[in-house]
Amino acid sequence: MKVLLINGSPRKAGCTFTALSEVAGEIAAQGIETEIFHIGNDPIRGCQACWRCRETKRCFYDDDPVNACLKLAAAADGLVVGSPVYFAGINSALGTLLDRMFYSGSSLLAYKPACGVVSCRRGGAASAFDRLNKYFTFCNMPVVSSQYWNAVHGNKPAEVHQDAEGLQVMRVLGRNMAWLVKSLNSADQAARPEKEMPLRTNFIR
Repeated sequence: MKVLLINGSPRKAGCTFTALSEVAGEIAAQGIETEIFHIGNDPIRGCQACWRCRETKRCFYDDDPVNACLKLAAAADGLVVGSPVYFAGINSALGTLLDRMFYSGSSLLAYKPACGVVSCRRGGAASAFDRLNKYFTFCNMPVVSSQYWNAVHGNKPAEVHQDAEGLQVMRVLGRNMAWLVKSLNSADQAARPEKEMPLRTNFIR
């Protein structure tokens, strides 16, 4: 069993990584393998709405980390996505990666437990956290919760380490993720809900 954690910050070992490491440590303590994937600092192409991914289950564009991240997520048993808070939202590079990854690979991610983690200096955590959860609920993914909203506060990793409550939330989140991954791994996979083909309507027809 394995859980993939996506570090959506441009800083490889910054505040978001600090929060994800706290989650990963608790998951690993429960006997489940973890991997932290850093999206990097290079540009990530926005979705071009070409729809070629409908057949291939991967993005047509292969010049950035999207397909590599999707491959890891599809092979994992659970997913944690972490982001810094920018203007009360997630990092824009992470947003473009998730847009393409979740649209092209939604069927590969269905029924995997998932959760979001955000890191902020002061405010905007709730709206960024909400944005992350929308990806999971689009893809039939059970959302893992903690005992409070999944956020840490601090402008530097050393300050995050002072956020005792936030780090406790991360540890509880890690334990809850491990529990659900183990529970689903031991369950009868045939008992999964039957997935319906999505109906696509708009407001003019």
